[in-house]
Amino acid sequence: MIKKIKMKYKPTLSSAVKFANAGKLEKWIHLFLRGDGNNKDFSNGLKLEPRRFYAPEMIKFDKLERCCGPEKHMKFQIPETDFIRRVDDIASAYNRGGWDMPPLIVCREENRYELNDGNHRYEALKKLGINQYWAIIWETIKET
Repeated sequence: MIKKIKMKYKPTLSSAVKFANAGKLEKWIHLFLRGDGNNKDFSNGLKLEPRRFYAPEMIKFDKLERCCGPEKHMKFQIPETDFIRRVDDIASAYNRGGWDMPPLIVCREENRYELNDGNHRYEALKKLGINQYWAIIWETIKET
C-alpha cells in the first residue's frame, strides 16, 4: 500500500521548496497567491493557459523588471505612500531575522524577466543592500 503524504502549506521559501520537490509547486503558488500573497487575480490569470513552473532558484536583481509600483510606467501603478510604507515594513521584518520570506514569482519570456509577485519584497531587499533572492520562474507553454 502506498502512503499518501499530506503537504502542509506555509507562506515560506522552505515550504515552496518542499512542494517543488514533491512535484506540487503549482499548488503552492496558488495557495500562496490566493491567501497570504493576496493576489487572486494573478492566480486566476495563471490558470488561463498551460504554464511551466521551476523550483525556486537564486536570481540576481539586475535581471528583473518590476511590474508594480508608484512609477508612471508601471503596469500596476499604486500610490507611492502605500508602496514605501509596505517596503519599509517588509525591510524591517526581514532585518529582524528569522523570517523565511516567500520566493518572488517571475515570468520568463525569452530573455526578459518580469517580476509578477514580490515587487515590495524585491524593493525591501534592495533597500537592505541585497542584490539577489530566491524566485520561482514560470513560463507559458507554447503549443506547436
